Amino acid sequence: MLRQILVLGAGKSTAYLVDYLLGKAKEEKLHITIADLQPENIAASIAGHNACTVVGLDIFNIEERQKLIEKATIVVSMLPASLHILVAKDCVGFKKHLVTASYVSDELMGLDKQVKENKLVFMNEIGLDPGIDHMSAMQIIDDIRDKGGKMLLFESFTGGLVAPESDTNLWNYKFTWNPRNVVVAGQGGAAKFMQEGTYKYIPYNKLFRRTEFFDVKGFGRFEGYANRDSLKYREVYGLQDVLTLYRGTMRRVGFSKAWNMLVELGMTDDTYTIENSENMSYREFTNLFLQYSPTDSVELKLRHYLKIDQDDVRWAKLVELHLFDDTKKITIKNGTPAQILQEILEQSWTLDKDDKDMIVMYHKFGYSLNGEEKQIDSNMVVLGKNQTHTAMAKTVGLPVAIATLLILNNKITNYGVQIPIKKEVYEPILNELKEHGVIFNEFNTAYKGYNSIAEHS
Repeated sequence: MLRQILVLGAGKSTAYLVDYLLGKAKEEKLHITIADLQPENIAASIAGHNACTVVGLDIFNIEERQKLIEKATIVVSMLPASLHILVAKDCVGFKKHLVTASYVSDELMGLDKQVKENKLVFMNEIGLDPGIDHMSAMQIIDDIRDKGGKMLLFESFTGGLVAPESDTNLWNYKFTWNPRNVVVAGQGGAAKFMQEGTYKYIPYNKLFRRTEFFDVKGFGRFEGYANRDSLKYREVYGLQDVLTLYRGTMRRVGFSKAWNMLVELGMTDDTYTIENSENMSYREFTNLFLQYSPTDSVELKLRHYLKIDQDDVRWAKLVELHLFDDTKKITIKNGTPAQILQEILEQSWTLDKDDKDMIVMYHKFGYSLNGEEKQIDSNMVVLGKNQTHTAMAKTVGLPVAIATLLILNNKITNYGVQIPIKKEVYEPILNELKEHGVIFNEFNTAYKGYNSIAEHS
């Protein structure tokens, strides 16, 4: 009898997920149903596979959604994070396992008791970040502890970037994931972390001016800015006594300082709408954030406001985005500044057909063992193949797919709403990811403690 896997949502991250499951369909006796609002966009090679059924689904259609979930053996939700709770409640009702790549919400955690009572596994945060970051970190932290070591420091950075051969703009960046998340990154509260036993906070207006730098062998130098809340991982990773805990997002050097100009101008603000934004030129949009002058040009006003010279590389980056172009028009009606900026950036930062993306992850572990302070640096680099089979899709989709099969095969037996921090989960997944080229390189180095966050001035 075939085991039924229901995949809800067929966005950018599902290419490797579906390929993996279909590749295992015959030997594992699987049938995969993909339900999406736009089923016509699913590749014919997938839709035509004899182990696959593609159906259209509006996730808010309760009857149709529940009918699909009831038939499934396990449900994989690749929907936007806010919609997982709809699926999760149905999965509890129909006693179905659930897998997502998203952060665990308070609402979802509220189902933990019912999930355990029904002997179900609700595996979350099993993509890239969150996901591979958890698993790769816990593998080394557990190994340090097993040897009798005590953790002193943990830093972790992840970046969805463009591969070197496709790096063709001055920002050294293209969208490899949800563009909106890039535009509004860091908003909604100060970044919180721990440095040498002291709590540190970085408000949004300073976030992109405080960065840490590091090198990844073979791929050069990168910078990282702080994620919103690093401190919640003290409990998750069992790092209550650690002196330094810092998690961040990775970019190429120079990105953050340039991005900060857009923050200073107010272009990333998502709290109000701009009336009559439709058909406004990019130049007019830029001028909205500058003081009135009957004589000075938009360019001159902006340089004065940001205190930058015309030969500054940051100025060239703004010009490259066509922010002073009178012929390019905005199509969004009454959009927020952030929505309009996203539309502008997508014109310059969308991957071309032959472009490849790149995922970089970097961990630093400081610990004491037998009276000595030691350090392990660990990094992973994954390159994409093309627009569909991206490194992002690979590193998000493969862990989801592998976990799904492990749950089906009773290899993951810890019930409840959870994330992949236990050895029974991370060990087999990381081992299988190695076979797909998702490999961490570890380097034992002299313990340096916390590298002071450099401030751009």
